[in-house]
Order: sequence, then C-alpha cells, then structure tokens
Amino acid sequence: MQPILQAVGLGKQVQAAAERFFILQDVSFSVQPGEALAVLGASGSGKTTLLGLLAGLDVPSAGGVAIDGVDLGSLDEDGRAALRRLRLGFVFQSFQLLPALNALENVMLPLELAGRPGAREQARALLERAGLGPRLTHYPRQLSGGEQQRVALARAFTGPPRLLMADEPTGNLDSTTGEGIIELLFELNREQGTTLVLVTHDAALAGRCRRRLVLAAGHLVSDGV
Repeated sequence: MQPILQAVGLGKQVQAAAERFFILQDVSFSVQPGEALAVLGASGSGKTTLLGLLAGLDVPSAGGVAIDGVDLGSLDEDGRAALRRLRLGFVFQSFQLLPALNALENVMLPLELAGRPGAREQARALLERAGLGPRLTHYPRQLSGGEQQRVALARAFTGPPRLLMADEPTGNLDSTTGEGIIELLFELNREQGTTLVLVTHDAALAGRCRRRLVLAAGHLVSDGV
C-alpha cells in the first residue's frame, strides 16, 4: 500500500547571527492511510517545524515530503496550496479563525473557495455534529476557546481530508474541554477514515494514537507504539 505521507531525509537549517544550525536533521518515516500518529518531544525539539514541512507550509533544507505519492518539492507555492485544499486539513493551536466571519462562515469558506456546491448545508451539518448548532452566527470573539477549536476542527474536516494535521489542538484548553476536543477529533476520524498526524504534549491525546514519533534536538529518536 502506498503511504499517504512520506518524509525522507528531512532537514531544516536556519541562520542565527553568523551561524547556521539544524532545527531538524535526517528525519525519515512514512504513514499509512488511516493511521493515527502522535509526534512528541520537548519544547524546541522540532515538532512544529516538522509539521510545517509535512504540510508544505515551509520548504526543507534537505530531503523531501510526499503526500499521496505527490512530491511537494516538485510543486511551487500555488501547487502546494492546491494540494492542501484537495487532501489536507490543518488545525492550529491558536485556532486561526477569521474574526470578521461567524462560525458558519468560517467553515463555509474553504468549501466556497473550492467551488463545492451546498457549502452552507455541509458547514451547518459539521458544526451541528460538533455540538455548535446554537452558535452558528456567533463570531470567534463570542465563543469560548473550546468552541473556537470545535469550529476549527469542523473547518478542517470540510474536505473531507485524506490527511489531517494538528499542532497542539488541546494546548490552549483546560483538561475537560481538551477531552471533548479529543473525542470529537477521533469520532470524525472514524467516520471519515482520515489519517491523523498530531503534534502534542497532551498524554491523553497521545495515548489515543496507536503510533508515536519522538523528536529530540531535531532528530527522530523513537518510532513505535
């Protein structure tokens, strides 16, 4: 079976003053369709950098990434954006909702940009599935952190994506609210068969994933259950 995600010799080097150093170095792994993968490591280990490279939001200094067999290095910025729209959902720790749009409009936006018919109905169904039926017309400033993250999850699942990446999806939430977000994430995963790659410090979230990658100082030091 072809991996849905593959990283080969992935590295990221940055300039700091007169010195260059690696944030990531020689990271290789593959992810099969339907897997749930947690990426763990101490602060500064390279987790968020890795996620940005895997999603094509940043360009590696070495190695490469393929999504569904498509080499991201063969695409320009517009091509990577198009691939993300077709195959990838992304959830940020800071939610990244548009403040001028209400909950329904935030979820409708990617559907409308993709020219999908029935955007309003699909967005409404996802938000109701996320328990936000009464909050459709509320703006992000009128929603709690947990509600905003539910809107972000509903938006990420609009594709529906073959692959969903999340950067600390429970990081800004209290434990009770975080548990609710974890349940919603895995319920949607089961329903849609989406592959999950989750950067997290949350032991409960990592424990729900069957496979865990551990990074330390930019190196992949463990890959297993």
